[in-house]
Amino acid sequence: MNIKKLRKKKNSFLNIYLLKLFKEQFNLRMQLGSGKLKQLHLLRKVRRNIARIKTIITENKKNNYEK
Repeated sequence: MNIKKLRKKKNSFLNIYLLKLFKEQFNLRMQLGSGKLKQLHLLRKVRRNIARIKTIITENKKNNYEK
């Protein structure tokens, strides 16, 4: 999902999306361990999406404290 679209979403949606990404990361790691994962770039993509979501959640919390 685009970073601009994510910034417009509420924290509740972002938390749900973050859980989905953690589950996807877990499944990819299990596939990697069993030797079934052929597209290794997906691990990096999911890891970076998790970092993006966490950053946006932190920014939202910071902005709410300042108001």
